Amino acid sequence: TIFKEGDLMKLVVAEKPSVAMSIAKALGGIKDKCDGYVKTNKEIVTWCYGHLIQLAYASAYGAPDKQWSYDTLPILPDKFKFKVSSDKEEQFNIVSNLMHSDDVDLIICATDAGREGELIFRQVYNFANCTKPFMRLWISSMEETAIREGFNSLRPGADFDDLYNAALCRAEADWIVGINATRLFSVLYRHKLTVGRVQTPTLYMLVKRQMEIKNFAKEKFFKVALDCGDFEVTSDSIKDEVEAKELQKLTDGEDAVCSSIKEEIKKENPPKLFDLTSLQREANKLIGLTAQQTLDCVQSMYEKKLVTYPRTDSQYLTDDMQESVCKIISLLAENRDDFNLDEKNFGKIYDNKKVSDHHAIIPTMESFKTDISALSSNEKVVLDLISTRLLCAVSPCYEFKNTVLTLTCKGKDFSTKGKTIVSEGYKAIEDKFISSITAKEKTKEKPIPQLYEGQVIKGVKSKITEHFTSPPKPFTEDTLLSAMENAGKTDITEAVERKGLGTPATRAGIIEKLVSCGFVERTKKQLIPTPAGINLISVMPKVLISPKLTADWENELSRMAHGNSDPSVFMQGIQNMISKIVIENNKPNAEKVSLFSEKKSIGNCPRCQSHVYEGKLNFYCSNQDCSFRLWKNDRFFESQGKSITTKVTEALLQKGKVSLKNLKSQKTGNTYYATVVMNDDGNKTAFSLQFNNKKRKNNGGN
Repeated sequence: TIFKEGDLMKLVVAEKPSVAMSIAKALGGIKDKCDGYVKTNKEIVTWCYGHLIQLAYASAYGAPDKQWSYDTLPILPDKFKFKVSSDKEEQFNIVSNLMHSDDVDLIICATDAGREGELIFRQVYNFANCTKPFMRLWISSMEETAIREGFNSLRPGADFDDLYNAALCRAEADWIVGINATRLFSVLYRHKLTVGRVQTPTLYMLVKRQMEIKNFAKEKFFKVALDCGDFEVTSDSIKDEVEAKELQKLTDGEDAVCSSIKEEIKKENPPKLFDLTSLQREANKLIGLTAQQTLDCVQSMYEKKLVTYPRTDSQYLTDDMQESVCKIISLLAENRDDFNLDEKNFGKIYDNKKVSDHHAIIPTMESFKTDISALSSNEKVVLDLISTRLLCAVSPCYEFKNTVLTLTCKGKDFSTKGKTIVSEGYKAIEDKFISSITAKEKTKEKPIPQLYEGQVIKGVKSKITEHFTSPPKPFTEDTLLSAMENAGKTDITEAVERKGLGTPATRAGIIEKLVSCGFVERTKKQLIPTPAGINLISVMPKVLISPKLTADWENELSRMAHGNSDPSVFMQGIQNMISKIVIENNKPNAEKVSLFSEKKSIGNCPRCQSHVYEGKLNFYCSNQDCSFRLWKNDRFFESQGKSITTKVTEALLQKGKVSLKNLKSQKTGNTYYATVVMNDDGNKTAFSLQFNNKKRKNNGGN
């Protein structure tokens, strides 16, 4: 160990209390419990409760929090300000005081070993104005042996400065885009429109798919099937029904000849180990868990030392793990008749070059010593899923024989396909797991009849079957996570490690935010954009909905974390982009304003044709640059003993006039019937009376 007799105390800063307790236990056990921290023999171990420090609100830069206006945009701080999270002041003060304690000579960053974990620690360290040296604990497992090994291999904090820069740029870029775009479009459309650097292009993908489904025009097509007794063969698709009927008539009752039998042996490689995204996808597909539920499960089990670090984007292990992983596989394989322990298949799961910060997710040795009956039902099935994937990954390939059988009748080809299993390989393990969590029976492979080329089938029966093309399917969390992961992929070089929208650690949160903001709703497994989400995307500029752009940003952050990108250049690009958006979107789209109004449109403005809405004192044009108003207490109408009502306004806007009864003469006090005509010259609105096709002019008006 690096700790020697006579050393002052080391301060260990973890991300959560549960992690702090595991670290303290691994370092010799808790000797004293205090308010907000614990002590071992040589260490003080405290925690952060996640982000103790956050970026300050826009009001810290002079922009009002409540009365947003276009004139205050864009908000681009020269230097960002930070504040203590309002509900975490007490814990921050505890951590800060410990950092400055004379009893502490070295600080150890033990937050989660990733971008956000680095940011959590650095923000506390910097906000507390701490200048003491600090080291970095970098581990992927919460097992005691892994923790102790990590403390014996602490790295200088400066080794992770690039990772911190990437984390800080991510936070500041999200702030710039989120604050400015949200305020801009909320002001333009007088409705709270939440915009995010990653969530908006993600919403766009959902809306785009929904529009494709809505606008899909199904097309009818036909096939002709030949009944050959124990099996059927079918023609290719035929669009013309007349052509299909002719083929059916031509072949009905005729002989068919086996003209071709094509067989091909195929191999399906075992699946890779899980990174977080592939685990979330599989859990959604097989179990129906949301991405957030899966993340919560695996994070909880990580803290219980049952699985390795979850927020990873790698599907491989490092070479130095071979001995421990072999032991884990041996324990998983005990008493299983569907797995043959053959270490020659193990090599495929190791690749140092494909592991960046963290390796793939696998169960730990601790999971075999723990009573898993105490786990939640979701945790149990996710742990089983992770364990099953490890066994599958080191199992043989799944082998099968594909057969295409072609029959010819009256010069036309008809075919059928079938599959014969040669070796189940990893599928035996996978299928057993699937059958244990679902009552759904496995689809049986279609048998292929034993024929030989030239064989004749006498007097086949022919029939027409009717079919329709299918629309695209709505996104599920499984398919959306895949789309987010691959967004912009074709435009990105292979040299970049992280691709797509967001990161494995943030994608679940993005989906949850879209749901909580009311832009997306869950319908069983499907994710469907709401009218509010569709309306939001309809007014967004292309730059804010482009998956490629946001994917490029994420790639730059990944490069930055490895010291290959300049933070100042990245942030300047973000500022330039948001400034351009503000300048180019200085007016709302008049045709879209009504989408965000909870009020019913009374009619169209006579000046600009925008929607007119009813206010407390008047009827007003929704176009902020248009001055058209009809006041409810208009002088002309009051002089006639009337006021401008909703029905009157509807008629005036639709026809330019309205017929009214019981108008009152100011001179005689008598009532009469007449038509009020509205005259608007683009600057002023005036009214006149019409009697029997004659008008009596009024000098008043608006």
